[in-house]
Amino acid sequence: MATSPFLPDPGLPLPRVLIVDDSVVARTVIARVIETSGRFVVAGLAGSALAAMQFLTREQVDFILLDLAMPGMDGLSALPELIGLGGKARIVIVSSSTHDGAAETVRALALGAADTIAKPEAGAMTGRFAQALLARLSRLMDGRAPELPPIRRANLPAQAPVAADGTAFDMVAIGASTGGIHALGAMLQNLPAAFVRPILITQHLPPAFVPYFAAQLAAIAGRPCDVAEERMRLRPGRIVIAPGNAHARCVALPDGGAAIRLTDERVPSGCLPSVDPMLASAAMVYGPRVLAVILSGMGRDGAEGARLVREAGGSVVVQDQASSTVWGMPGAVVVAGLADAIMPPAAIGRLMISGRRA
Repeated sequence: MATSPFLPDPGLPLPRVLIVDDSVVARTVIARVIETSGRFVVAGLAGSALAAMQFLTREQVDFILLDLAMPGMDGLSALPELIGLGGKARIVIVSSSTHDGAAETVRALALGAADTIAKPEAGAMTGRFAQALLARLSRLMDGRAPELPPIRRANLPAQAPVAADGTAFDMVAIGASTGGIHALGAMLQNLPAAFVRPILITQHLPPAFVPYFAAQLAAIAGRPCDVAEERMRLRPGRIVIAPGNAHARCVALPDGGAAIRLTDERVPSGCLPSVDPMLASAAMVYGPRVLAVILSGMGRDGAEGARLVREAGGSVVVQDQASSTVWGMPGAVVVAGLADAIMPPAAIGRLMISGRRA
């Protein structure tokens, strides 16, 4: 998922960061990390969500570092309004609750937070934490830069792509990383009960977060959502999510169905789980009857799998640059000339429905 380090343009002002944390010590230490990096500048410090909102009515920033556990209005409750007031600002959750409060963290990502990082004790906020925080901000800043010329919508398919042999899609395979949880919510929230194609998802997440992600997605999509297990069958009307410590591959069953095989081998992207093995196996099992979707994320994971889906006659749809937190993964597919359609998540959801054939 790594991208090249962000290097500020000497002719442009440094990206501005707002730090929101009720701890004076935390604000001070994080501010020192930001200021001494030479890559970012501290635009403001806020000890509460209300103070952050008031600041954002006067100032614009590029990043908001947000603690979740704060007195009064907590960070999670304030997140929707901060997103609205922040405009294009990326919100990164910096909270100790990312260790024990995975459910809150996943909820924050679903609401639109760009990324999350665990906040250590005050005495450990330098060293590894400082390096990790600056790396996250740098990668997100890289992801905001235009990577490709704008895609002309006039050149996109007017209708949902269908399999090469004219048959209906039998399954949907979705890959996502940074920004993907929010995109998945927008994509799947309006699926009708009549949409019964199985959905297999690989989302880059730590293992401890995946069960909460599955529960969150089940509530959003209105259908059962399971964390993949060895030999689990792909069933109509259900979502299966790769665990955080294994690739989820499809294998064909004698009765014509498909099941999950979990593996942990190294792959070129370095990701575990990786989108590429999922798409490669889906192409082998379903051939032209697979719809592959690549959502927001850093790096190139999914590009090789998308190529194999296209070679098998399947279709590939990617999230557009404007709605992506980071356009690395979708952009890599577009650069390779593998995208059948490029659109925002909600439109991809509608496309999934309209692409069904009797």
